[in-house]
Amino acid sequence: MNSVMIWILIPTLLFGLPLLLVFGSFAWHNSQTKGLAYFGRPKVQRERFHHQVQVIGRLLRPIIRLMAGRNPDPNQFTVKRGEWYFPANACSKASLDFACNYEPQANDVFVVTPMKCGTTWMQQIVYETLMKGEGDFSDSGHRHLFATSPWLESFNGVPLAEAPLLGSQQLRLIKSHLPAAACPFSESAKYIYVMRHPGSCFASSVDFFRANAGDLSPTPETMLDWFCSDRMWWGSWPKHVGGFYERHQKYSNVLFISFEDMKADLPGVIERVAEFLNVDLTEPQYLAIQRKSSFSYMKEHEEQFEMLAPGFFATGDSFFPSGSANRFDALSPQVQTRISEYVRAELQGDDFPLADFYPDVAEVSQSKPQQR
Repeated sequence: MNSVMIWILIPTLLFGLPLLLVFGSFAWHNSQTKGLAYFGRPKVQRERFHHQVQVIGRLLRPIIRLMAGRNPDPNQFTVKRGEWYFPANACSKASLDFACNYEPQANDVFVVTPMKCGTTWMQQIVYETLMKGEGDFSDSGHRHLFATSPWLESFNGVPLAEAPLLGSQQLRLIKSHLPAAACPFSESAKYIYVMRHPGSCFASSVDFFRANAGDLSPTPETMLDWFCSDRMWWGSWPKHVGGFYERHQKYSNVLFISFEDMKADLPGVIERVAEFLNVDLTEPQYLAIQRKSSFSYMKEHEEQFEMLAPGFFATGDSFFPSGSANRFDALSPQVQTRISEYVRAELQGDDFPLADFYPDVAEVSQSKPQQR
């Protein structure tokens, strides 16, 4: 072998093999997680997959760190449709086209939120309400939340056509983060929208990135710039919340609930959801739903509610780190001010009553009125 061939071969091996490992690993991961490939497995098989992913992740981490650079961007791996950005590990052009063109049916119940605003919690409340407190995510039941409730715009989890119909009304429980302008709407379907304090939404988003990307996460400063922009996945907090509040004001089939109300009065929220869905419940059924929708129960059974299959860089941190209604308290005053100023500016001229829901963000010193 001459010297020219050696100088060609060496860099090929040095750079080609790591790239082959990366792309091969991600292709394998995709084949093992798409659709029901992960969420439809029995619990012991999901646990085994967790271990396999951790082993491969230890090999990939140094390679990806070099590829990502010193300060990864949240939108480094995204899909763009229209003016919105979506995570590439959950959405594709095909899945987004399907979601945005879907025609809602009369037996569809949508749970819609901005990211990290209580989506999984509300899905569990709705699921148990429809099942009258007898929902079962064991291997002999529905196995997992995402083997039961399709994520409309994602290729992960149960496909819409294969989703089980729940309860005596045979309703289909659908998750979505799509903003109002992109979320398919019909007056015959039902929509439950959950918002959360923007500071808490940001803090929880930072937690989410750290739990799923570890030391490959963007810096807090980069995350703040991302959150306070239209580059945030599924659209910015003010536009997302403002859009669905307008829809709630116009249509009776849109229920608007805050994460803070869910924390302060879970029994009351369950009653509102049951009434909205026309589900009659006995007192024991109410108590069963309340128990199975509590933070302690969901944290104890966390493997039933993980929203993503385990990734190569996940830290293993809890999917439910705190469940705090005031997660924003951990933010510095400077960060809180930046978020508040951004939200106020974006909502200027909008009908959303920011001062009613979050007076600290609106800089109005007054107590929150009775929930609408």
